[in-house]
Amino acid sequence: MLRAGATTIDISPPRPTALYGYPHVERVSTGIHDPLLATVIVLQNEDATLVLGALDLLMIEPTDARQLRRAVARAAECDEAGVLISCTHTHSGPVTSQLVGWAGDPAVPPPDPGYLEFVQTQMEVATAEAMAAAVPAELAWTTADATGVGGNRLRDDGVTDPECGLLAVRNAASREMLAMAAIYGMHPTVLHEDSTLVSADFPYYTRRHIQEHVGRAIPIAYHTAPCGNQSPRRFVAAQTFDEAERLGRRLGAAVVGALDGLSPDAWHGDIELDACLREVDLPRNRIRPLVEAQDLLAQYAACYERLKHQGAPRVEVRTAQCAVFGAEGTVALARAQADGRLDEKLAAYLPTEVQLLRVGDLDLVGLPGECFTEYGLEIKRRAACRTLVIGLANGDLQGYIVTPEAVSAGGYEATGAVFAAESGNVLVSAALEMAAKLGSWVTP
Repeated sequence: MLRAGATTIDISPPRPTALYGYPHVERVSTGIHDPLLATVIVLQNEDATLVLGALDLLMIEPTDARQLRRAVARAAECDEAGVLISCTHTHSGPVTSQLVGWAGDPAVPPPDPGYLEFVQTQMEVATAEAMAAAVPAELAWTTADATGVGGNRLRDDGVTDPECGLLAVRNAASREMLAMAAIYGMHPTVLHEDSTLVSADFPYYTRRHIQEHVGRAIPIAYHTAPCGNQSPRRFVAAQTFDEAERLGRRLGAAVVGALDGLSPDAWHGDIELDACLREVDLPRNRIRPLVEAQDLLAQYAACYERLKHQGAPRVEVRTAQCAVFGAEGTVALARAQADGRLDEKLAAYLPTEVQLLRVGDLDLVGLPGECFTEYGLEIKRRAACRTLVIGLANGDLQGYIVTPEAVSAGGYEATGAVFAAESGNVLVSAALEMAAKLGSWVTP
């Protein structure tokens, strides 16, 4: 018989802090618009314990992710493979990792070890509380259509994935909703560098909308699916909290509609739980020599200035500005490659980890870093059973895992990528192999 418990705990910075997500702009927080949360959902049966953890942070480094996962596994008294922790990727939270591509930017300080220790302590507390709150439970999963919340940020007709996967948990006796996990692939970047308030961005409003519908502040673990090339950029009228609320509630309304549409026989209390964790190596990208990187930066900077001067549409100007950010990262990477800093940094990144949690007839795949959405779609297309893919799990990857098409096109994500585009297929293959190991076949 399934047992489940869940809780949410505040991980907002206790004092003013540099906000993480945009280069060159000193963003010291001036207040908290909405608290950053750590949410833990524990699922147990006679054979296994699984823990889903979601953090309202941009990302954390693999070494910190492993340490956090081990701490949570100890608190849950379970195997480490059964603990999947991801970041929502808000760009309005504290600095929690160091990007080599942003080295030398005085506006981006190093992470505060004290804050990272605080996050780990809070996660341990939340896990213990979720374990203590566990009761006989039932699960149901479904999906919602999030069309209109965001899309491909590189092209109007680019690949996107509007599916928001949902895992709902209710008390088996009272049938009262206990918690839920939502998995949707979209950068939470309605708020830009001019905002100095701590915030989870639009997912805050999504959670709030769902909780208002349920009638209680149930724990909602919000996981960001692969979204390296996805954002609300082409869907917002402004970078404001009003727009974050509009999009967040639009997603929340889609979720509520899907939950209300669950049939009575969708709920199950006798389900299989299993987990698998695999280490994989990723091929490194070719890092341009410094002179070549500087030439690329000059080309992108000229394009950005030309578009601004011509009064080009806001979306085109922002995309060009981000391409400049990527080219600046390429220059920083070239310098780091030359003096050995990049090799030293990546020693802690490889091998990386891919994870799979089996929850009844649903597989939850955890991929590290910021993968393009095409790789999540490929896993879902080829998987035998229903599969949802979570990004930014088990740490970041110093940039994006892009597609070969993105490499050809250039731009922000591809120019600053540390790992080669073939890495995406390596991650996909590892996920499908784990699914097969746990007993499900995959399509070619």
